[in-house]
Amino acid sequence: MKHTTIAVDIAKDVFEIAVSRKPGKVDKAHRLSRAKFLGFFANRESATVVMEACGSAHHWGRALENLGHRVVLLPPHTVRPYVQRNKTDRADVKGILEASRNDDIHPVPVKSVTQHSVTALHRFRSTWVATRTARINLLRGLLRELGVFIPVGARKVVPRVLELVEDGDSPLPDAVRESFHQTCTENRELDKRISQMNWQLELLCRQIPVCTRLRTIPGVGVLTATALVAFVGDVQRFRSGRKFANFLGLTPREHSSGNVRRLGRISKQGDTYLRTLLNHGARAVLWHAHKTNPPDRLRAWAMKKATQRGHNKAVTAIANKLARISWAVWKHGTEFRSYPQAA
Repeated sequence: MKHTTIAVDIAKDVFEIAVSRKPGKVDKAHRLSRAKFLGFFANRESATVVMEACGSAHHWGRALENLGHRVVLLPPHTVRPYVQRNKTDRADVKGILEASRNDDIHPVPVKSVTQHSVTALHRFRSTWVATRTARINLLRGLLRELGVFIPVGARKVVPRVLELVEDGDSPLPDAVRESFHQTCTENRELDKRISQMNWQLELLCRQIPVCTRLRTIPGVGVLTATALVAFVGDVQRFRSGRKFANFLGLTPREHSSGNVRRLGRISKQGDTYLRTLLNHGARAVLWHAHKTNPPDRLRAWAMKKATQRGHNKAVTAIANKLARISWAVWKHGTEFRSYPQAA
């Protein structure tokens, strides 16, 4: 039982389990309900439990680790090629078992409750920001059909709409005035929620030493620092800054053969939210570089890339650079040091 591998196909109510003592062979198969799942593992000796890193996988991973088992979470997209023919729970669990034998597939570390708490705050905030943007676009589009055009700027929308609602001579029909007013009220409520969430993340960032060090990097603020710590977890699993940038999808795709090497656009793998935050930080670095005199080495390099490759490609290159710097600061436990531009 010391070398037993147990593959688990997670579902909402029913769990398919395959027990293997010999590579490539399923000795026993079980189909358990959620209530009997932990009891099955509580009565067994320590084993390696392999699961897909899908919904509730981290919760079950923490529970199984508390029972003394070793938990391995595999990315779902790497397991799919091992599922043969039709997709069933039994075929899925067999595919998980086969994928666990591939050393090139890097497992996903089990997240702690603290990490999940911070990621939940980020998910709430990003959802509220998207909802607020949708409300603003709705107001702009409906007013445009009525012949009312609002200048560019999200902050100008709600005050202007409220003026139109309160003005009896405005082109707004009486039938829609209340709906416009309610939408503006919702937007202001979302503004308050987002401000409170920003302050809450600020307090969490001050309590985490790694976040404090990451904030010394230009273009990395509260959102980026806390998101990196929460979503990535342990940075020691990345051998280099390039591996970390590749994990975030900021390295080029490659389509090479023989002596011909072709590099294309960035792969856009990994978490889209993290990549978006780094891109926003890269834009801030590039914008601030034009206002710094004299610029340091990082900002001088950013301006040089913008001149050579254009603004958008330079932003992607800077985001890649910020990811590598974040890896170095995080791994070595040092703050970012700004160096003057080389002569």
